[in-house]
Parts: sequence; C-alpha cells; structure tokens
Amino acid sequence: MHFILKPAAVFTISLFATHDFSKPVQEIIPAAAVHVNKLNPKIQAAILLDVSGSMDGLIEQAKSQLWTMVSTLGKATCSDGAVPQVELALYEYGRDNNDVKKGYVKQLSPFTHDLDEVSKILFSLHTNGGDEYCGQVIYTSLDELKWDTSSQNYKVIFIAGNEDFLQGNLHYTKACIIAKSKGVIVNTIYCGDRMQGIREHWNLAGECGNGSFTNINQDAKEPDIPTPFDNTLITLNEKLNNTYIGYGYLGEQNKIKQEEVDKLNGYSSSVSAKRVAAKAQSNVYNNSSWDLVDAVKADSTYFSKVDMKTLPDSLKNKTRVQLQAFVKVKAEERSKIQKEIESTNLNREKFIAAEKAKSANTKTEQTLESEVEKIIKLQAKRFHMVIN
Repeated sequence: MHFILKPAAVFTISLFATHDFSKPVQEIIPAAAVHVNKLNPKIQAAILLDVSGSMDGLIEQAKSQLWTMVSTLGKATCSDGAVPQVELALYEYGRDNNDVKKGYVKQLSPFTHDLDEVSKILFSLHTNGGDEYCGQVIYTSLDELKWDTSSQNYKVIFIAGNEDFLQGNLHYTKACIIAKSKGVIVNTIYCGDRMQGIREHWNLAGECGNGSFTNINQDAKEPDIPTPFDNTLITLNEKLNNTYIGYGYLGEQNKIKQEEVDKLNGYSSSVSAKRVAAKAQSNVYNNSSWDLVDAVKADSTYFSKVDMKTLPDSLKNKTRVQLQAFVKVKAEERSKIQKEIESTNLNREKFIAAEKAKSANTKTEQTLESEVEKIIKLQAKRFHMVIN
C-alpha cells in the first residue's frame, strides 16, 4: 500500500511528560475511538519529553506547537483513498518522584484520538529535577505502546531533552534492537548546542531504524503575529463547537472539555488559530467515541444503536428517524464550517508569511515544531508519503 499525505490523516504521537490525575490515564483517554475502522493504515509518532528541572522551555514549546504537528500529520491520505488513523500517546522521563524501578519514566497516555485530552495533559505539565534515562524511556515506549505491526505504516519516536544520553542502566542499544524489529524509527532532539549534543552522545540513537539527530533552542518562541483573520477563526470555532452532539455517559463531559481546551489554547492568537485549523481536519480531530456526528460518519447506522437516554435533553424524546435527520443537518453544517475555517486559515498563513518576509534577514530559531515537521516530511517519503 502506498501513502500520499494530504489533508486527512490519523497519526500517533507518544509524549513523555508529567501530570497529576487521580484516575489512571487509561480511564481518561480511550486507546482508540470506538467506531474507527481497524483496517485503516496508521501514522504512529511517539514524542518523549524530558521534564527535568531545566526543560521548562521544551514543555512550553510542546504546549504551543502541538496543534501544528497535528495539522502537519493530518495532511495524509493513501493513494487508494484510505485515510491513515491519527493516534497520540504521551510519556515523560526525568522526574525524580516517578517510580525509580521504571527509570523515572511514566506513561501519560496510550495511543489515543482524544486530542483535547492530550492538550489538557500538556498544559498540566511542570518540571522537576531528576535523572534523564533516555535508553529507558525509548525502551518503555516500545514495550508498552501498541505499535502497529504493518511494515508499510510510518512509526516514529521523537525523544527531546538534554544531559548525557547514556545515563541509566538500560543502554539505548537494547531499545534499538526492539525498534528495528518493530519498524519504528527513533529520532533524537537535543535541547542546546549541536556540538554539545554530540559530546553527550545524542547523535548515537540515529542508528535506530535510520533515524536522525538534530538540536533546538528550547527557549525560542514563535512570534505571535496578529492577523485580520483571527476574529473570524474564533467565531467559526464557536459555530463548529455547536455542531457536536455528546452521547454516552461521557458525552456531556467531553463537550465541556472541548470548550475548556479552547480556552487553554487561547492565550495567544497563534496557538488558538492553529487549534481551530486542526479541529477543522475531520480525520484528525475525530471524536466518534463521544460525538454522534462523528460516530454516524464512521457507522451510518449508529443513530439506531445509540442509547437515547444519554443524549442531550432536547434529543431524548425524538424518534430515531428524527434523530437521523437532525444528525444529517449538523453534519452538513459542520462540513461547511470546516471548509470556511480551511479557507480562512489559508489566508491567515499567507498574511503571516508576508509579514515574516519583511524581516527576512532575521535568523529563524530551530524549535520542536520546526524540527519535527521537517523530519516527518523527509521520513514520510520512505513510505511513499508526501506532506505539503
């Protein structure tokens, strides 16, 4: 099967980061949306974050740049028209109050389609001093996560951090053996000077599945350029939210979470706009586990199966036929809004590109966003993928 990345895809990111939740993460984030077609191909990307004391800048970049990575990976379809599934998983390493027997590594999320929960977890992260065991975190992500077995799917790990890469009792070469056997590419991203990264052995893990080594300035910040299109995107986002119909016992809760995450990402026009653009990619921002419109899109008969008692009060007493008609109207409304968002965001990006061109001599800093995007576009070609 050959892949060509266009505006519709599903991908999996695994981040090693930190959170304090009372419930196990498996209860918070379903491993996969209930109605996703199991036969669809996948793009699985695992991003492992160092959350030790010096990594505040890295975490801030992950928070603000998640939605750009989502959108980039979301531009994917196969040559036969199949849509790759997008899944995300989160991990952290380098926190000294995590289990020492597990090398201070902690899974925050298994592979999931719940991007709102992923973003919520990222915004809960904070740093805390500790030992950074890179070999351990790579090994754990390979061992715990349910990596797809197909050799034709793009499966990739990004590990970002600093300090010596060889710390810990579990050597990275053990993880490399597993990575190669599972067809997972491992890329390392050093937060700091490139030569210092080499001295601290961050270039060595490139041996894993023909991965790459790069470095970033973790303290660099993307300029927040206001545009004439920002308010339009905010308005369209509100209209988009009104097309979601919560069902199931977590439906209402997830709809509330959707709006909460909108506010989390709204501290800058840039991050907010990127989130809105990602939400408009229906094959990336897929909420079929709690939204009836997405559920019926995945299974056209689902309106006849849903538990009517779990629907909003305004829908509980409708007949199944009336419910089907209502869902159809909302689906058409959403499709129209998504197209408006796509068009508006394109104009916004053109505006920003023009503004940046006015200061073309200004050096652009390498960030988590820019390097992950660049690496993905290059490596995707190995699987006959193109990301524009």
